[in-house]
Amino acid sequence: MKFATLKDHTIDGRLLVVSRDLARCVDASAIAPSLLHAVQNWSSVEAALRQLYDTLNNDASAGQPFDPRLCAAPLPRSPQWCDGSAFLNHANLMEQAFKTPPIPDLDTIPLMYQGASDDFLGPHDSVSLPSEADGIDFEGEFGVILDRVAMSSTPDQALQRVRLLVQLNDWSLRAMGPREMRTGFGFLQAKPSTSFAPVAVTPDELGDAWRDGRVHLELHVEWNGAHFGHPNGGQMSFGFGDLIAHAARTRKLSAGTIIGTGTVSNTSREVGSACIAERRVIEVIDHGEPHTGFMRFGDRLRMQARVPGTEVGPFGVIEQQVIKA
Repeated sequence: MKFATLKDHTIDGRLLVVSRDLARCVDASAIAPSLLHAVQNWSSVEAALRQLYDTLNNDASAGQPFDPRLCAAPLPRSPQWCDGSAFLNHANLMEQAFKTPPIPDLDTIPLMYQGASDDFLGPHDSVSLPSEADGIDFEGEFGVILDRVAMSSTPDQALQRVRLLVQLNDWSLRAMGPREMRTGFGFLQAKPSTSFAPVAVTPDELGDAWRDGRVHLELHVEWNGAHFGHPNGGQMSFGFGDLIAHAARTRKLSAGTIIGTGTVSNTSREVGSACIAERRVIEVIDHGEPHTGFMRFGDRLRMQARVPGTEVGPFGVIEQQVIKA
């Protein structure tokens, strides 16, 4: 199934069921008023939502045109947003460029921080930020939306609690990150509101592209109309089962919790990167200093996950402009 959230001046928006080809949609609020409500009551609403989805796909006259520009994030807010760093290639590049000491247990214990979950941005919302001097960067990622997860669940048990998959952009302010990491308290100001592609999908929609707790799709990134990278999500060093189990090690997770992969990163230089910081550290490694600057006000960003070798994407497109607050 595929879902989106229509902006309707309420805090959680109105639930839409979206056709498989993303061309049409139908109001599903009679079954569940919002996607958050649906996830929190999944066992009681799933069958009715699937019947509505099947009807929409089998009847070409059903529903109305789907306009992602009218959409909020699939979940405009969430009980919890935890972002990992599941692609160790990204962390290893950072260590190599800046000659920092290795992070203890990096290859066995996932890195993760808890971000703000009360104000997610929709796929076409402008990104309002205070200063270009803060080092404005994008981070293309994949994520999962969870049902309730019991404390100390195993990775296999945790993976069974995945209800939906999403594509997201975890905006970062790089100038603020180093100081906040040195405090030992983690990110706060360095992580403004996260943006999401318009459509959340059930794992079965990806077919073989969802396996081993990983999204095996290319994440195509364009900055001001120029290709920036298309790394594949399948190269996660930790799968989503590992990430969810890590987050739930000492506490239960509420339905609607979102877990992210961290920046999608591949070992091949040919596929480019999903964030500016990674390109900059590669420039440091290769040339001794970075040459690529961070984003400026007025810059535009486009992200779309695609099946390799095609222009088909299950989540729709993130397309945003950075503006001065």
